Amino acid sequence: MRIACIGGGPAGLFFSILMRKSFPQVEIDVYERNRPDDTFGWGVVFSDETLGNLEDADGPSLQRIRKAFRYWSDMYTWIQDPATMVRSTGHGFCGMSRRGLLQILHARAEELGVRLFFETEVGLDDVRDADLVVACDGVNSPIRDQLAETFRPDLDWRQCRFAWFGTDKDLDAFTFIFKENEHGLFQVHAYPFAPNLGTWIVECQEDVWRRAGLDQLDEEQSARYCEELFAEWLDGHKLLINRSIWRSFPTVRCKTWVAGNVVLMGDAAHTAHFSIGSGTKLAMEDAIALRDAFQQVGLDDVPAALRAYEDSRYVDVLKLQKAAQTSLEWFENSARYLKQDPTVFTFNLMTRSKRITWDNLRKRDPELVEATGRRFATAQGHPELATGEQVVPPMFVPGKIGALELPNRVVVSPMCQYSAKDGLVDDWHLVHLGSRAVGGAGLVITEMTNVEAAGRITPGCAGLWNDQHCAAWKRVVDFVHAHSRAKIGIQLAHAGQKASTSHAWTGEDAPLPADQAWTAFAPSAKPYRPGWPAPKEMDRSDMDRVRDAFVRAAQLADAAGFDLVELHAAHGYLLSSFLSPLSNLRTDEYGGSLSNRLRYPLEVCDAVRAAWPQGKPLVVRITASDWAGTEGLTADDAVRISRAFGEHGADAIDVSSGGNVPDRIPEYGRMYQVPFAERIRAETGLTTIAVGAILGADHCNTVLAAERADFCALARPHLGDPYLTARAATRYGLDDPGWPGQYLMGRPS
Repeated sequence: MRIACIGGGPAGLFFSILMRKSFPQVEIDVYERNRPDDTFGWGVVFSDETLGNLEDADGPSLQRIRKAFRYWSDMYTWIQDPATMVRSTGHGFCGMSRRGLLQILHARAEELGVRLFFETEVGLDDVRDADLVVACDGVNSPIRDQLAETFRPDLDWRQCRFAWFGTDKDLDAFTFIFKENEHGLFQVHAYPFAPNLGTWIVECQEDVWRRAGLDQLDEEQSARYCEELFAEWLDGHKLLINRSIWRSFPTVRCKTWVAGNVVLMGDAAHTAHFSIGSGTKLAMEDAIALRDAFQQVGLDDVPAALRAYEDSRYVDVLKLQKAAQTSLEWFENSARYLKQDPTVFTFNLMTRSKRITWDNLRKRDPELVEATGRRFATAQGHPELATGEQVVPPMFVPGKIGALELPNRVVVSPMCQYSAKDGLVDDWHLVHLGSRAVGGAGLVITEMTNVEAAGRITPGCAGLWNDQHCAAWKRVVDFVHAHSRAKIGIQLAHAGQKASTSHAWTGEDAPLPADQAWTAFAPSAKPYRPGWPAPKEMDRSDMDRVRDAFVRAAQLADAAGFDLVELHAAHGYLLSSFLSPLSNLRTDEYGGSLSNRLRYPLEVCDAVRAAWPQGKPLVVRITASDWAGTEGLTADDAVRISRAFGEHGADAIDVSSGGNVPDRIPEYGRMYQVPFAERIRAETGLTTIAVGAILGADHCNTVLAAERADFCALARPHLGDPYLTARAATRYGLDDPGWPGQYLMGRPS
C-alpha cells in the first residue's frame, strides 16, 4: 500500500508515524511545501488529557516531546491595569515550540522509514498512483478546494483581526490582557513555550484594527505598535515577528472529510479557534483515529476504513468546534464584560466555552469560585450571604422580578401536560406543579395556558377563560403558597397557527381530524406545516377578540392569586408568529418591518399590563432567533423586541428561540440559548431568564455567576427530579435548603 500525505504538519507526520508502526510494509511519502526548519506561529499547547492520548499512540514520540515542555497550571487575567491581576489555578497545561514539535516528528518519522519531501508542491495529479491520499494541507487547503463539490466546505470568516507574535519575555502562565485605548479594545492571549520565549497573540475587532491604522502597517510596525500598547506588561521585552500578519479567523466545517481515496485531516477538515488551544490536538487526534480505523478494518478496504474514521471522529470534532465557537464569540464580544468586577470577569472568562463550569472550577480553583460567589451575593444586595464560612452558590441568592421577591433564582419552566379537559386543570396539575414548588424552586410557571378555546394547541391544553378555570387554578395556587416558599406564575398564550393539532403523545404533530378540529387563527393564512389546513388570517375583529381574551385571562389570573404573568410570544404561537417574518406575511400595518410586526404583540402587552396589578410583574417570553440567518428573526431583532416590551411594561424577558417554522433547527448544545439572554441583558439592562439545555444546579451557577442572566429556567430536569433545587442545596452544604417538614426524614445527607 502506498500513502501520500500532502502537508507536513503535525497531522500528516503523526499519522505517518503511527501507520508505519502498525503496518511496517506500508510506503508513506510526506510532501511539505516549506523547508524543514520553517514554521509559522510560535508555540503549541496541550492539556494533560491530550498528552495521555498521544502517549498511548506513540510513547517514543511523547518521551522526546515531554523533554521540551514548559509546564504551568495558572491563568492570569488583567483588565486595563497591571495592578489588577486575577489569578486562576489548577488547570494543568504544557507548551513547546511548534518548530521543536515538528523536528521531533520529522526525526521519528524518518526512523520508521517515512520519506519526507520538503519544498515540494504536489497536487492530486501528482499522487494518482497512491492508494490513499491524506490531505492535511492547512486551513487554505488546495486539495479541499479542488474536491469542494464532495467535501462541501463551509468557511465562516469571523469578526476579529489577530496577529500571532512571539515575545522574549519569560512568561509563567496563560496570560490574558484586555486593554482599551482611543481606538477600542485590544486583547492578548499569551503563554510560555520555551525559556525566554512565549506566544503573544493580539486580537481586536476589525473596526478597531482599522481605526488604529494597523491595516496600513507592516509586520515590524505592527509589532512596535503592540509593544507600546502593552509596554506595562512586557517590562521592556520585545515582540517578535514570524509571518505575524493580521488576519481573520475562519471556522472551517465540511459535510464530509472523504472523497474516494482522499481524506482530510487537521485544519483542512476543521478548525477550532486559538482561544481554546486545540488546533494541534485536533490534528494529532485525527491521526490517531485514522490509524485506528485501518487497524479495525485492515489495509484492503480503504473506503471502509475512511468511513470508519469519519464515523468515529465527526461528532467529537463537532463538540469541540462548538466549544471553540462559543469561546470565539465570547472574545468577539468581550467589551461588554469590561464593567464586571475583575473576579467575576475572570470567572466569566474561565467558563466561556461551557467546558469548565461552576462545579468543575470549584475543584480546580476553589478560591476563585468562592470569591466569585461572595461578590455575586454582595452585588445582588445580600451582603449577609457573603460573610459566612460557607459560600452561597448564586442560584440560592434571592432575586427580584419587578417587585416580586423570589427565594432563589431557579425557575420551573412551563411544560405542557396535555391533561386538561376543555381547558380545565385537575389533580394532575396540582400534583405536578405542587411537587415542583415543594421541591425548592423559587418560581414555578404553569404550562402554556390559553386564553380562548380556539387558542389551544390540542384538546388537552390548559385554559383560563371562565370562572370554572379560575377556581381550578386557584386550588393549585393556594397549595403552592401554603406548602412552599415558591412563587407561582401563569403563562398566558394563544396557539395561533399551531392550534387544533393532535395530542403530542401520539407522535409527530398532526392536524386534528375534521370532525374534531376547530378554526386556527394567525397573522397570515400560511399553514404551519405543508399539508396542514391554513389558519384564518386575522382581521381587526379577530385581533380585538384575542386581545380582550388576554385581558380577561389576566384578570382571572389575578383572581386566582397568581404572583406573576408571563406573556407567551415565543415558539411560533400567535404572538411569536406576528413577530417573525417567516410566519407573518401581512402587507398592512401589522406586517413588513419589525416595527410593524411588533405592533399587535405590543397592543396585547399594553392591554395585559393595564389589567394586571402594577405591583405584580409581567414577563414576556420571546423567540430570540429563528435559526434562519437574516431571513428570520435574528439576535439583533431580539434586542429590539426585548427593548420594546420593556418600554411597554415588561419586568423581565424569558429568552428562548426557534419554533416559528418547523424546518429551521436550532444548534442544540449545553446552555445553547444563554448567549441570547446574555446579549439582551447587556444591551437593554432588562432582567432576563435564561432557558435551553440548562441541565442542573451546576449550569445554573455557571450562568448566574458570570452574569449571563438573572434567573435560570429548567424544564426537563424538573420532570426527572421535582426536588432538584432542594437536593442541590443539601449538596452544597446549605443549612436551610427548603425541605418541607414532612420530608425532613428523607432529606439527603
